[in-house]
Amino acid sequence: MMALAGTLGGCAAPAEDGEAAPRLPVARPEGAVYRGIETRLLDNDLVSFVVEMNGARDARDVEDYAECAAAQYALIRGYGFARHLRTKVEEEGGLWRADAVYTISPALPRGLKTIDAEVVAQACAESGIPMV
Repeated sequence: MMALAGTLGGCAAPAEDGEAAPRLPVARPEGAVYRGIETRLLDNDLVSFVVEMNGARDARDVEDYAECAAAQYALIRGYGFARHLRTKVEEEGGLWRADAVYTISPALPRGLKTIDAEVVAQACAESGIPMV
């Protein structure tokens, strides 16, 4: 089993004002099979997303799947933003699994790994990546 920890989900190179520019999900991998999303509310604004898929090109694809789930979940709860805390990714026999933890909030949270839920959810829909 190959285990990878951490992710750059939700961030990219710094924008001009010094804040991190968002990294939007990439295109759906050809032949990808999304196996489902398990959502676990850990606290009022702290949520874990466990996602599984086959056909990922690498860890980024399964990280994107978890980020799409987080974005849609934030919108469902009436929040506009999420902040990525951590993602653990494993691959075994072609099945990729990510366990990602995010905080959700109505206002842009502090930190570099923040996502605008509406923008990310739209990018996920356009990319064909399933959400909650």
